[in-house]
Amino acid sequence: MAMTDRNPSARILVAGCGKLGGDIALALTGAGQVYGLRRNPDKVPAGITGIGADLTRPETLQGKLPDNLDIVIYCLTPSSYDDEGYHNAYVAGLQNLLDAIGNNPLTRLFFISSTSVYAQDDDSWVDETSPAEPDRFTGQHILQGEQTALNSLHPATVVRFSGIYGPTRQRFLEEVLEGRMNPQPPAPFSNRIHEQDAAGAIAYLSQQALQGHELENLYIASDCEPVRLDEVVDWVRQQVPCKDPVEGARKGGRAGSKRCNNQRLLASGFEFRYPDYKAGYREMINNLS
Repeated sequence: MAMTDRNPSARILVAGCGKLGGDIALALTGAGQVYGLRRNPDKVPAGITGIGADLTRPETLQGKLPDNLDIVIYCLTPSSYDDEGYHNAYVAGLQNLLDAIGNNPLTRLFFISSTSVYAQDDDSWVDETSPAEPDRFTGQHILQGEQTALNSLHPATVVRFSGIYGPTRQRFLEEVLEGRMNPQPPAPFSNRIHEQDAAGAIAYLSQQALQGHELENLYIASDCEPVRLDEVVDWVRQQVPCKDPVEGARKGGRAGSKRCNNQRLLASGFEFRYPDYKAGYREMINNLS
């Protein structure tokens, strides 16, 4: 859903205008002039001004960025899921972009992060004050990217997303339907956010920044109901016919067991369209062909 109260003078850059970035860009089309940067600008959504550049190759940025940017949203994903790929996506690419922006002041820099920076595996609640001590290289590079953003010349906000799901991200639902998910109780706690709420949260915070409201430097973006994985699977099985579990079906999650507290985001005034997994998955199940 696009933002209203258009400010034609606002200039917004979504750096990494892929699936999530494209959704964010579209949600902000009413807030000003929106630019989407990606390697292939032809894949930027219609209505967004495409910029073709590779953030891991700084020479491709020369002369490409608009002047007087207000909001920059850094939303890159790795091109390869190894140590180098994560470093390039979350650290080197961001530094290259910051170098290209130079001393031109931004209203706000947003860095799209992940709750994978939390290594907690004891069912505990985590919030923005909890220790972030990732034990995998993936989370370590993401955390380094956060620090690069926060230590930049610009006011910066890090947003840590839990698992994003929705109509274009149906892998989990498909695995349950096909019997490839069979977690045993008590399974680890899982946290998620619907893709529309993920884009909506960044659009909302960007609009708040443009209107001069104070923002925190860190938010957890996760829905209002952390839930054990077996409970989600059992609920889906009650809503729609699913195949019996296959041999080798996945037993648990991949991200430890913690419960993400979203109170800071709620306190900002953001309202979830899909506050829990039932609201999001029920709509997806109803739309199954």
